[in-house]
Amino acid sequence: MSNECKVDDGRRRLIFATAAVGGVGAIGALVPFLSSMLPSERAKAAGAPVEVDVSKLAPGQMMTVEWRGKPVWIINRTEEMLASLGKLTDLLVDPKCDVPQQPEYCHNETRSIKPNYMVVVGICTHLGCSPGQKFKSGTVEGMPPEWLGGFLCPCHGSTFDFAGRVFKNKPAPINLPVPPHTYLADTRILIGEDKKGA
Repeated sequence: MSNECKVDDGRRRLIFATAAVGGVGAIGALVPFLSSMLPSERAKAAGAPVEVDVSKLAPGQMMTVEWRGKPVWIINRTEEMLASLGKLTDLLVDPKCDVPQQPEYCHNETRSIKPNYMVVVGICTHLGCSPGQKFKSGTVEGMPPEWLGGFLCPCHGSTFDFAGRVFKNKPAPINLPVPPHTYLADTRILIGEDKKGA
C-alpha cells in the first residue's frame, strides 16, 4: 500500500508539472497574439494626440514636445514679445498668414487660441531642418532692431518671429505650421485635436 501511495504521488507531481509547463506555454503563445492587437508605438506616434501641461512654463520660456515624430514648440510669450509682433509686418513674407499654415481658429496676428501661448511645429519650411533650441531673445546680426527674438535655422539662416512667421529674403518660403490643438483647461493643451475649433 505504501508503494502505491509513492507511485500516485509521483504521478501527481508529473501531471502538475506537465500542466504547469503547458499553461506557461499557452500564456507565452497568447501574449504576442494579444499584443499584436494593440496599436504599435509607431502607430501611436503617427497620429495620437499629445497632452501637454504648461502650468510651469514661465513667461518668456519655451518647451519642446513631440507630436507625430515632429518637435512642437510652445512659448509662454511675454507682453513684450506680443507687442513686437505688430511692429514686424513690413519685414515678413506672409504677415497676415494668408498661406494656410494654421487652423482657421489661429488665423490671427498671434497665430494662437490664447495670445500668450505660441504652439508651432519646429521644422523649417525650407528644407525640413529643425532650428531646435535656436530660440533667440535679443538682437541677431543681420536682423532689424525690431526683431526681439524668435527662431534662427542654423542650416541656411531662415529667421522666424515669436509667432513662427518667416522674414523676407530668407530661404524658407512660408511660415512655420501651427498644429491643430485645443485647451482641455487653462494650462493643459491637447496637440493633434481641435475639438473646440475656436
